[in-house]
Amino acid sequence: MEHSDKQETAPERQAIGMPRVLRAQQPDREARAFLRLVNLSTGLRAAEDYSLPRLRQAWRLTALALGRRPRVASVTEQQIAGPDGGIRLRIFKPEDGGQPLPAFIWCFGGGFIIGDLDTADGICRSLALAAQCIVIAVRYRLAPEHDLSAGRADALAALEWLAKEGARLGIDTTRLAIGGDSAGGNLSAAVAQESLRRGGPKLRLQVLVYPATELVEKFPSYAQNAFGHALLTDHAVQWMERTLAPSLRTLDLLDPWYSPRRNPDMRGLPPAVIVSAGFDPIRDDGLDYAARLRGADVPVELLHYRGQFHGFLNFDSVNGASRDALQRIGKALSTAFAEETPADRTIEIADRVRRRPSRLRASADDLATSTLTTWVVTERWGIALLRWLSPTAAGACRLLIRPWLLPTVMMRRKAISGLDRLIARQTYPTEKRCTVNP
Repeated sequence: MEHSDKQETAPERQAIGMPRVLRAQQPDREARAFLRLVNLSTGLRAAEDYSLPRLRQAWRLTALALGRRPRVASVTEQQIAGPDGGIRLRIFKPEDGGQPLPAFIWCFGGGFIIGDLDTADGICRSLALAAQCIVIAVRYRLAPEHDLSAGRADALAALEWLAKEGARLGIDTTRLAIGGDSAGGNLSAAVAQESLRRGGPKLRLQVLVYPATELVEKFPSYAQNAFGHALLTDHAVQWMERTLAPSLRTLDLLDPWYSPRRNPDMRGLPPAVIVSAGFDPIRDDGLDYAARLRGADVPVELLHYRGQFHGFLNFDSVNGASRDALQRIGKALSTAFAEETPADRTIEIADRVRRRPSRLRASADDLATSTLTTWVVTERWGIALLRWLSPTAAGACRLLIRPWLLPTVMMRRKAISGLDRLIARQTYPTEKRCTVNP
């Protein structure tokens, strides 16, 4: 992939409801605490020193450990026929009612290389409950075992199958939506465009969480954010580009099927929710796509977390911004499925900034947040590793220690609520204060 700061972004596109503050002065407190732990745990060994299977397993365990994974009515799996073999789906139902429910297809992130149904598990559970819809995670084919066309072909096939056969799963096939994070956002945007082009299933909403909609050029946010302390760094991107290279040789990445932002006509696409993060190297990618959609008269609810990092949605056990984003996405899905007017607005969410900041208070808040984050991460990682080694032992252990943990959990929740973290403000089309989700 070429490195270029030149973008096809006309001034009028940049002016349509873009965030007033692209990046906070520093990451939000919870983000800082979490990234310190990540840098401490990964600083001894670079990612490329691990084999690809070990990297995939590490990301799987991390997502399972640090996502909340709330209880839903049922989680089942089903294999459907795909363009080149079976496609595995994981189906999350929020309730066991008799009425058909709308459905939301989720494509997991991971640079087209890592990720699976387990890494999407916590997100899908939360969204099923927040939107009261059936969520279907798609296990699409990954690189480098397959080229980049395979995954999007699988996602498109899953959408078409659900539109035809979803009624058997209790789905109202007239109310469908699609979404994904990072690479999954790329697939979702591409599938939404292709479905419209083919006259396929009509989607009520597309949810693009820090999406990679451009696979050739790099935006200015790359130079700003890829060389700091974040999950997606220049080092990580270079490793991904080397890993992807064999699967890209025969592909035209300028084609909108791979780089959806290069579609010259986005009219008629479904309304969108786009989530962006201030400290994300591909932040400007999502913002540019939001501007292009709005320029084509497609409503966009842009949720900009200016103090967050690429990948934050997976860590809702330690990050209030993740919980806030999941609730806002769920509400947008509910609105879309109810055929209400889609929102066309920009909301900026970040840590509350005190009018008269005190260094002592700021240091105390940082220390409290770091302590709580370390506490939660250590506890959840311990349970996740025990579950991995022996699910039976993990279940017995949790039953035995749960009565002893309850008081500490209550103390921790009270301490977290007392830190008074986030503030949300709508900055487009008119400015006003918004509520913050718990």
